[in-house]
Amino acid sequence: MLLQLPFVGAYDWPLALRMIGAHAVPGGETTDPVTGAHRRLLPGSSGPVAVTVRPDASAITVDLDSGSAPVTDDDLAVVAQRVRHWLDLDLDPAGLAAVFDTDPVLGPLVRERPGLRRVRYPDSFEAAISTVLGQQVSLAAARTFAGRLVAAYGCPGPRGLTAFPTADRLAGADLEDVRSAIGITGSRARTLLAVAELFAGADPWPLPLPPEQWDERATTLLALPGVGPWTRDYLRMRLFGDPDAVPVGDLVLRRALGVAKDRDVPAAMERWRPQRAYAVFHLWASTAW
Repeated sequence: MLLQLPFVGAYDWPLALRMIGAHAVPGGETTDPVTGAHRRLLPGSSGPVAVTVRPDASAITVDLDSGSAPVTDDDLAVVAQRVRHWLDLDLDPAGLAAVFDTDPVLGPLVRERPGLRRVRYPDSFEAAISTVLGQQVSLAAARTFAGRLVAAYGCPGPRGLTAFPTADRLAGADLEDVRSAIGITGSRARTLLAVAELFAGADPWPLPLPPEQWDERATTLLALPGVGPWTRDYLRMRLFGDPDAVPVGDLVLRRALGVAKDRDVPAAMERWRPQRAYAVFHLWASTAW
């Protein structure tokens, strides 16, 4: 079954695909740079739904496959909402680019990449767990850890992909088993289980998350053992959709800004309020993608 999700203005899909591919979970996602398609699983009403996204002239085409179960109207509505949030389809990039056109740092970047979008996560629990796995390690290591987690605790889905573990399943796992299966420290495994218990015991986190919930949810995450400010702020930006969030402790961002200390990052980005997340993605793109 196909969906057509329109967007406004330019869309730099090759750049978005590189961003998505750089974070893709082995076993759970596939990226085809030749066809420009990315495939992954999303939760459906009767189990995982395989979602393949690719660009059209003014829309993203979404191909849904739920295997033997039918794709319901609820699946279509939820997938459309998740994909719009994930791929930032409601952004007007020309409007933001105009704001920064005369800025000496961002001006050249927005002119070079007028179709940049702020790629986010399409699932709240996956975002939180993947971000914890990415704390203080390289992106390659984070992907390796996430792939091991999916292999050990995920469930099979359509198109040969494995679904990201549910919060309930991970929350019920043994600490030592988690540590051993993923190859992480005991303290990192405890953080994963704490995140899983939080999500398993709470109401579902909607996507997009309403702005009035941002502070409360961020505070709840920060209270968990092993979750620090970088994780909180990264999730505010890449999960919540907070347009002004900045992961201050991000090494790539600090290098792109040319500052030596994390404490120097807010001052360096002050003039880009209240759209600092957009600036972060441009700085990342200029450095890493």
